[in-house]
Amino acid sequence: MIAAFSPGSDFKRYYRGRMPRLAVAVIILMPLLYGALYLWAFWNPFGNVDDLPVAIVNLDEGAESQGEQLDAGTQVTQGIVDSKQLDIHVVGEEEGVSGLEHGHYAFTVTIPKDFSESIVSAAAGDPQQAQLIFTYNDANNYLSTVIGQDAAAEIINEVTAQVGEQVFEAVATGIKAELPKLKQAAAGVEELNAGMEELDAGAAELATNLVTAKNGAATLDAAIDELVGAVDGAVAQVERAASTSGLTSDELRGIVASIDASTNALANALDEISAANARAHAELQAIIDDLNATGEPDLQEIAARLEGVQRSIEQSAVSQDVAVAFDRLKTDVDTLAAEFNNPGSRINVVLRSIETGGINNTLNTVTATADQLRSGADQLSSGLVQLSDGATELAANTPLLVAGTNELADGVEAGMKLIPTWDNAQQSSFIKTLADPVVMKEVTHNEAKTFAYGFAPFFFGLALFVGGIIAWMLFNPLQARPLAQGLGSFRVVLASYAPTLAIGFLQATILYLVVRFGLGMEYANPAGTFGFMLLMVAMFMAMIQMFNAVLGPAVGRVLTLAFLMVQLTSAGGVYPVAVTTLPFQYIHWIDPMTATVTGLRFMILGGADYRLWVAIGTIALLTVVFLAISTWAARRNRQYNMDRLYPPVEV
Repeated sequence: MIAAFSPGSDFKRYYRGRMPRLAVAVIILMPLLYGALYLWAFWNPFGNVDDLPVAIVNLDEGAESQGEQLDAGTQVTQGIVDSKQLDIHVVGEEEGVSGLEHGHYAFTVTIPKDFSESIVSAAAGDPQQAQLIFTYNDANNYLSTVIGQDAAAEIINEVTAQVGEQVFEAVATGIKAELPKLKQAAAGVEELNAGMEELDAGAAELATNLVTAKNGAATLDAAIDELVGAVDGAVAQVERAASTSGLTSDELRGIVASIDASTNALANALDEISAANARAHAELQAIIDDLNATGEPDLQEIAARLEGVQRSIEQSAVSQDVAVAFDRLKTDVDTLAAEFNNPGSRINVVLRSIETGGINNTLNTVTATADQLRSGADQLSSGLVQLSDGATELAANTPLLVAGTNELADGVEAGMKLIPTWDNAQQSSFIKTLADPVVMKEVTHNEAKTFAYGFAPFFFGLALFVGGIIAWMLFNPLQARPLAQGLGSFRVVLASYAPTLAIGFLQATILYLVVRFGLGMEYANPAGTFGFMLLMVAMFMAMIQMFNAVLGPAVGRVLTLAFLMVQLTSAGGVYPVAVTTLPFQYIHWIDPMTATVTGLRFMILGGADYRLWVAIGTIALLTVVFLAISTWAARRNRQYNMDRLYPPVEV
């Protein structure tokens, strides 16, 4: 009975002969093909993308910006080559198209001819986004396209940062060139605001003064009316005087000429009187001298008396006054005669004006001008009324305008404060920040160093499950002899389960050691990883034994392979469960391999939480359940039927 339970009972078939022992060795090493070999082949494929051949086609024609030539395509090409992220080949357009079509390149990057022109367009007032054209060919290799798209994102980030500096530098240079004009405009706004305040004060003063002017204009209008009336009266008097005068200019000239002739004759008479007086004086003196010469007292007395008369005549001023007055009269008459005799004298001009009607014309002009003055005064008065009303309205609205200019000035001042003043270093730093404002900082907990670290939990489960399938191809799920001898059902199950479990332990141990020391994978929890792998083997062996025991080896093996595929697609070992098709998202929660993938992730990468204990508990519970179902199948198989004697399907 004990011998039947012994693990070696089912090993006896493989003790002798080279091929049986070789088969056992192959079974033990089989998980390496699914686990270690696959992980070795794809240990870090994303770390070797620098070997991925990529073609760059630079068609950029360059552009001129701020008087300088920009060849952004050449700069970007050199930047991508220098990054050494990919195996870059700079080729022509024809070679790039041909190389992608025939699989020589994973993808191509084309820089269009207007690349530089699009970059400088931001400073030219017509901004356009520069394009990089990535071309893939999924017929070559789909994953190369996926890797290429990831690399394209990195290239775009680098190019955006590189090109962005040039774009912002061009814009900043343009803005810097316009800053003096902006400052001048801001100063002009300040002056405008100050002028508007003065205008407001002047408008108020103008309105006040125009009210005074309006009142004064009304007074002026009344005064001008009075003045025009006075002018009209004076003109009428002058016209009447000119029209009623009895002397013409010729008559006046004749009278003046007659007076001049009379004064001349009178002058001659006065001259003759003076000469006669001189002669009389001389004769009288001669008489006096003769009388004195006689010596007779009587005659001398007469001579003395004549001398007294002579002195009286000499001392008399009548003749002198008359002479003086006559001289003045003659002078005035001569002057008046000269005026009348001179055609260009003022009196002759006036006389001719009166005779020809010039005075009347002038008086008429004076009257017309006075009328125009009165009409202008009326218009002035009316205009001042309108101007006063307009000034009042202006004075009422200028405060609103002042408020607007104040707001404008405040806005301009605030806007000018927003315009920074940088030195070259600050400007360069600012441009770099704008060009690449967000720097990605990645924080990864429990990081998977390579592709192999991330997929090891999935492939470990696959390898151990396949190893279990192969092992159960060599061992019977339920040994017939113990069943025939009447051993307990559970002992019968253990008699087959124990040796197969030993094979599985060897498989897990070899896989663990080869990956750890052969491939160099560092487990976060080495002992825990190994122990968890043994727990996985226990569950997988019990599961496969259950399928074979319940359904028979032939159907059980087919169902096991099918169930393996269901587990692989819903365990979440490759893609996140959330991105899989909906049915597999539900299967995920009842998939046994979900627990194995979850537990191995915590053991290999670290960061274990309650989910590890859930996985361990789930695996342990399922192992017990699978063994219990196999025990039930062993009890059932104590009785033979036709299907057991003649299986409908054999493998």
